Amino acid sequence: MRLVGINIPDNKRIEIALTYIYGIGRFSAEKILDSAKIEPSKKAKDLTPQETNRLKEVMEKNNKIEGELRQVIKQNVARLKDISAYRGLRHARKLPVRGQRTKTNSRTVRGNVRKTVGSGKRKADLK
Repeated sequence: MRLVGINIPDNKRIEIALTYIYGIGRFSAEKILDSAKIEPSKKAKDLTPQETNRLKEVMEKNNKIEGELRQVIKQNVARLKDISAYRGLRHARKLPVRGQRTKTNSRTVRGNVRKTVGSGKRKADLK
């Protein structure tokens, strides 16, 4: 089944299947299903076309999802860089933005850089 350009797994409950869409978590999935009057325990493959249309309408009307949400986030980061806020500078240098320590645990943000060296001894067979 496809919703807003994303393939949603058929065998999962619709409450879980909606979380495959960028920008929708469990809480927002429950709110969407509640406002669309769809039972959360229903499987995605068991939805009728009318229910699918109601889901699409509710999601497009109330939530920013997928490409639109990514664009908004990108604009927010660009704005922080433009006004040269501290968070913007951290984004520009590809460092952790939210106050994490950088002496050790920032490998994922820095791109898994390992600057440690061995013991400094050369092996005897390299003479």
